[in-house]
Amino acid sequence: MIVDPVTTAILLIILLFIIAVLVLIILVYNGLVRLKNDVDKSWANIDVLLKQRSSELPNLISTVKGYMTYEREILETLTKARSFLDTNQTLARKAAAHDIISDSLKSIFAVAENYPKLKASENFLKLQGRITGLEDEIADRREFYNDNVMLYNTRIQSFPDLLVARIMHATKVELFEASEEDKKYVAVNL
Repeated sequence: MIVDPVTTAILLIILLFIIAVLVLIILVYNGLVRLKNDVDKSWANIDVLLKQRSSELPNLISTVKGYMTYEREILETLTKARSFLDTNQTLARKAAAHDIISDSLKSIFAVAENYPKLKASENFLKLQGRITGLEDEIADRREFYNDNVMLYNTRIQSFPDLLVARIMHATKVELFEASEEDKKYVAVNL
């Protein structure tokens, strides 16, 4: 059997092309899986901090209750938001509960200015410092999460990754966005 060198070259080129396409598909697939896992991990890191903050809230509430007789509404909102955070699993709902808790904490810390004994309480100061630190960490992790989400969303919408993303049924992930309340202007009076 005589093998034509032109036919052999064409078959070799086709084989190399198929191998190159398969390698590209595998690399894109693995890259998208890694990015999706990064998004999930960064959300899990936020969730850990939210749970830590949530576990600190009962201590803060019990410390503050004795002093704040007129601000019961803030404490009730904070308690409801905490239970809402524990029961709702979607990102959007957790983000909404997180925003309610952050707003309530800001209110508690602002109202605490009217209670000199509370402001001087060692327990309150420790809890305020701990929760403020957690809020800062949450903000950092939100930024990291959004960076991962943006990278993932960009990849699943870009060619040629979008072809593999469609096969994987990859969908766009929501960013962790600030609430409208967080975007309002805050007047600072000195």
